[in-house]
Amino acid sequence: MTSPHHMLILGGARSGKSARGLTLAAAYRDKIFIATAEAHDEEMAQRIARHQAERGLDWDLLECPLDLTDALAGLDHPGRVIVVDCVTLWLSNLMFKDHDVEAEMARLCQSLPHRQSAIIFISNEVGLGLVPETPLGRTFRDHQGRANQALAGACDHVEFIAAGLPLVLKTKA
Repeated sequence: MTSPHHMLILGGARSGKSARGLTLAAAYRDKIFIATAEAHDEEMAQRIARHQAERGLDWDLLECPLDLTDALAGLDHPGRVIVVDCVTLWLSNLMFKDHDVEAEMARLCQSLPHRQSAIIFISNEVGLGLVPETPLGRTFRDHQGRANQALAGACDHVEFIAAGLPLVLKTKA
């Protein structure tokens, strides 16, 4: 596989981030999808079901709303690809359970050099729009922006997706 070892794919809602991640992972035989979403309502349950159908049957699945760093360590194996979809929901899960978001993100980024699996992180870019009205919204936006910066620094390759088209922001040769 010629793709980078650790990759971050950023974009807005419905930009094609997840599809890009799945396309890049398709060449691997050993594929694991880490889902961070939790179905708290019917609409989210439908979204999760739609994503599962898009992946197909050749993926192993781990639902991991909180302990992402430990999950990646436990699944680590050369020749394996792990797609984490998505960092944004993971962050919101951490916030709502009163975890230290900054510490968890630092722990995740510090663990990446030790991972042998290829890892593709999917994350939303939320800082391009309006300033959120509420303190919670602004806090989340700030956490998301800092998380994306930290992951971009820790990953070998970073792409921004708009209208299904990738724009390479960073790549290591």
